[in-house]
Amino acid sequence: MKKGLLLASAISTVLLATGCSTPSDSAVVYKRGQLQQPQVVEFGQIVSVQNVKVEGEQNQLLTLGGTALGGVAGSSIGQGRGSALGAIGGAMLGGLLSQSAQQGLGTKNALELTVRLDRDGRMVSIVQDADIPLSPGQRVRILSGNSTMRVVPL
Repeated sequence: MKKGLLLASAISTVLLATGCSTPSDSAVVYKRGQLQQPQVVEFGQIVSVQNVKVEGEQNQLLTLGGTALGGVAGSSIGQGRGSALGAIGGAMLGGLLSQSAQQGLGTKNALELTVRLDRDGRMVSIVQDADIPLSPGQRVRILSGNSTMRVVPL
């Protein structure tokens, strides 16, 4: 029994440590695969800035881990049939709590930026992390390539 709880504690610690990291959608953070890749540079002016929230993504492995941990914890309730019912209930509760935690912990603030491009007056909207102060009327560079766009101050 103690080995099972010790294993469950160790697994939950690892899952929490890996599950809390979220990929960056910042305009100033590049992924390794984006290094030395050409990007098209355009210039424009911010028309509007809207605060938005980006929901956290669910990781099926973490959900499975939460389900397993809930099952292990629930199985310690009672004996025989009670233990089996506790394991089922614990697994269901563990999976639901894991999904909820992933979505809540991964939610972050972002900005929806509407930019009028100098070249042709076309308007584009880009959502990125809210880690750079940007405001309407500000002149910016728009970097695009490999299915991504970034708005950075001039």
